[in-house]
Amino acid sequence: MAPFNKCKAVLVLEFNWILYNIGHAVDTCNVIITQHPLKEVDNTVNTVNITCRFSASNCSGSQPQILWFRYFAFTHEALCTPTCTDTQKFTVESNSSLQIKKLTINDSAIYICGIAFSDSNATTSKQVGNGTKLVKRGPEKDSTEVYILMIVLSSLLFLYNTAIFAVIIFYKSKSKLVKKTKKEDVKGEHHKNMSGRTVCRAIVQELYKKRYANNHNQPECLEPDNIYQNR
Repeated sequence: MAPFNKCKAVLVLEFNWILYNIGHAVDTCNVIITQHPLKEVDNTVNTVNITCRFSASNCSGSQPQILWFRYFAFTHEALCTPTCTDTQKFTVESNSSLQIKKLTINDSAIYICGIAFSDSNATTSKQVGNGTKLVKRGPEKDSTEVYILMIVLSSLLFLYNTAIFAVIIFYKSKSKLVKKTKKEDVKGEHHKNMSGRTVCRAIVQELYKKRYANNHNQPECLEPDNIYQNR
């Protein structure tokens, strides 16, 4: 709303510039303008009227000047001040409304009405309305077709996500199974090696015991002195 209020202030200054020093002062002249805030039309509409209702108190009996502007984003365009810039497209009606012909989507904007009594210098004799937001909708596809298309796309997306999820679960399960098999193979091999080592160690110990027993059971050799004495 801040840019719009700024634009409104600019329009008031422009009114003052257009009507500056025209006529004599009527300090008590007061103008109040009423505009509908929103007007929407579909894409088939080619001509539209934007109303501008106003009331004037303590003003002269002369006809006021009716001005129209439109507001795009951060800029405004003077349409009728009071002569219209494009008479083939814009026309100010007797009831102060603005008629727009050959309406396109590009004509969607905020249309601001201004009323000015040229024979008064009172600030309240030159007023602008709050603006009417005109929206022309573009061509729309059939809602049923759009609904069916959304259902089909949602179903395909669900199937795709399900398939991706299944593939991920499969590869994770396969990876865990491979790791578990490798661990079991390594453990079995280690157990096998340990069993072989244990058997081999037992055999070596048994041979060592037998050899030790044989060495201790042999008779001790006689001393030389004893041999000669026996002879």
